[in-house]
Amino acid sequence: MKLVTFQGASRGDRIGALTAEGWIVDLNAAYASYLRNVEREGAFYALADARVPSDMRALFENGDRGLDAAQTALEYATKGGPETKGVSGEPIFPRRETVSIKAPIVPRKFFHTAGNFREHHEDAQKAGFSHPILPWIVFFQNVDAIIGPDAPIIYPEHLTEELDYELELAVVLKKGGKHFSAEQAREYIGGYVIFNDVTARDIQRREMKSGVFSFCKGIDTFCPLGPYIVTADEIPDPHKLAMQLRVNGKIRQESHTSKMSVTIPEIIAHYSPMGYSAGDVLSTGTVSGVAAFSADPKSLYLKPGDIVECEIEKIGVLRNPVVSYKEMQGGKSVTA
Repeated sequence: MKLVTFQGASRGDRIGALTAEGWIVDLNAAYASYLRNVEREGAFYALADARVPSDMRALFENGDRGLDAAQTALEYATKGGPETKGVSGEPIFPRRETVSIKAPIVPRKFFHTAGNFREHHEDAQKAGFSHPILPWIVFFQNVDAIIGPDAPIIYPEHLTEELDYELELAVVLKKGGKHFSAEQAREYIGGYVIFNDVTARDIQRREMKSGVFSFCKGIDTFCPLGPYIVTADEIPDPHKLAMQLRVNGKIRQESHTSKMSVTIPEIIAHYSPMGYSAGDVLSTGTVSGVAAFSADPKSLYLKPGDIVECEIEKIGVLRNPVVSYKEMQGGKSVTA
């Protein structure tokens, strides 16, 4: 399934799944209808809210039971077709023009790992970066900085002049756990999503003088995530995916998940002593081609007006415009 979070005209945030034709199925509404019409269940609304809640993190907290119920809802709705209505006449297939697609999930914890692609480390060495970028690096991302597809990356000119991009594959965990092996790690993978690790490089260099960094990557809107979560059953081998990042249609990063120097199960297992919760997100590092490590970084750093497109095979395209903080503030001056 391709799972999305969307906001309807009157019903608040909902979770859905995309059909092959590009329709969105409201999974909670579809499952309630399935329970009443197929299972002849009297408490259809209560059971639907429990098994397929209208919040993505709550769905993943239900583990396989929740994902199986979501699959049942999708199959039921698809069989009925786009004109199918919910129990109270509500649309099961909301019209795309009436909804906005949001970040698919806001996790309790976002494990930000780095150094898993050797090519990124080699680029850094050539550029004279102050620290090696090798496994194992981890820190927590600011979940309040998460934005969804088509939402603006806000360029804070009063803070940085070197706004960079980093294409990454991220994993969504479907159950909590700790202290497990790489062989066991596959049992925890619920799905995959695209992450753009937006970074203020000048801030990062200052932070790296003490050997740590966080602020440079955790500023508001610096965490684009989406466009949806593709469940693990649709991607049996996440190490066979092409990756590409484009700015204004021009390729900046192009690589393949097969180039990871450590596997995704190894990454997940390595950090499992920190403890995972269902719905947590774990990134897997970026690839060669970031602006900072290029021959002419200033010409490639992001600027207001740019359109960034992150694409990973079998997942989709995460697209975000870059806008000026000053313009968002109505032209008011801002001091650092």
